Amino acid sequence: MANFKELLVWQKSIDFVTEIYKTTEAFLKDEIYGLISQIRKASVSIPSNIAEGNSRRSKPDYLQFLKISRGSCAEVETQLIISKNLKFLNENEYLKLNERIIEISKMLNGLTNALQQ
Repeated sequence: MANFKELLVWQKSIDFVTEIYKTTEAFLKDEIYGLISQIRKASVSIPSNIAEGNSRRSKPDYLQFLKISRGSCAEVETQLIISKNLKFLNENEYLKLNERIIEISKMLNGLTNALQQ
C-alpha cells in the first residue's frame, strides 16, 4: 500500500478542506458553532480517515476507514446544499465545491473497489 500522502484522493481532499475553511470564513458569525463547525469537521474527516485507514496496514481496517470517508463526503454534500439554500453560498461557489466533493467521493469508490479485488 502506498503512503497516504502519495494518494491523489488524499491530496485532493486536503485541498478541499483548505477551500472549505476559506469559504466558510464568509458565513454568518452566529453559525460558528452550527453549520460552519459541521461542514469543517466533516471535510476534515475525509483525509483524516484516509490517512488513519492507510496507516493501519490492514485491508479490512483500511476499507472501513474509506467507508467512513465516503460517509463524510455525503455529509459535506448535504451541508453544501443547506449552505446554498440559506444563501451562505452563491450558485457558482456551490457548484464548484459540489463538483470537487463528488470527484473525491468517486475517487474513494475507485480506491475501495481496487482494494476489494
